Amino acid sequence: MSATEKILTRIRELQDELDEEFARRRAAFRYGFENGRVVFEAEVRRRHREMRVRLLTFLRQTRPLTVITAPVIYSLIVPFVLLDLFVTLYQAICFPAYGIDKVRRADFIRVDRHHLAYLNALQKLNCVYCGYCNGLIGYVQEVAGRTEAYWCPIKHAARVGTHHAYYAQFVDYGDAEGFEAGLEASRRRVTQAGLSGIAPSE
Repeated sequence: MSATEKILTRIRELQDELDEEFARRRAAFRYGFENGRVVFEAEVRRRHREMRVRLLTFLRQTRPLTVITAPVIYSLIVPFVLLDLFVTLYQAICFPAYGIDKVRRADFIRVDRHHLAYLNALQKLNCVYCGYCNGLIGYVQEVAGRTEAYWCPIKHAARVGTHHAYYAQFVDYGDAEGFEAGLEASRRRVTQAGLSGIAPSE
């Protein structure tokens, strides 16, 4: 096992530990899932409603600059929805042609915070908006990451601020001898053909 593979294995182990911690926190806050919907215990939900800040009180406490800039934030829904549409169409059309395994949009876009009874209507709207937009960015990054892994799996010469899950296994910058083998290995990781053990077709 290479040093990179060891690091990736450790990252996966840490992610599993984080998931276990999230599960413990769910138990502590006394909620579960029924048919994919979050359900709190009745007593907890009652306390949550009592803690909700009324909408008019919330608006009175809001800074004027926040109100003034709100239209700028909300206007971004237009390019976000267009991005969602075009990226979804892109992978629907192109991924089958390349043999790339499709990204499940629902794995990234989670809209569930509006079920929290301690949030008022405006806070719920904001949480729906943030959940959609941030989830969409993760979804788009995954689609883009699989595309890059298929076509150009080469690390950059300089450090990048953040990168997708496939980047660590890209071919080193300047490794001309290892490029072709690295390209083939990278394509196997993201294609349906690779998952089934069959070499992807060109």
